[in-house]
Amino acid sequence: MSDVLQQLADILEQRKQEPADKSYVASLYAKGLDHILKKIGEEATETVIAAKGGDKQQIVYETADLWFHTMVMLADQGLKPDDVLAELQRRFGLSGLEEKAQRSKNK
Repeated sequence: MSDVLQQLADILEQRKQEPADKSYVASLYAKGLDHILKKIGEEATETVIAAKGGDKQQIVYETADLWFHTMVMLADQGLKPDDVLAELQRRFGLSGLEEKAQRSKNK
């Protein structure tokens, strides 16, 4: 995993223990999962709008916000970026159509 992702994951874990008035991340945890998910939805929409606008710097900025809030959700759920990276690694060599079909069978 990238050093930046690992460092961020470590900080997100630390913030669970901090008072919400001292940390933005702690305030997200304090407001609960629904609030965190709302933030992901907002950031996803802003990322789509940035991509439609074609401003590369804005796309990077909004994608960083989306990734950040998604990592907060992962940490809230007791997951780590490595869990997602392992799933992406598992999918290597599979066609997207095959992978999707396998998921459908397992439901």
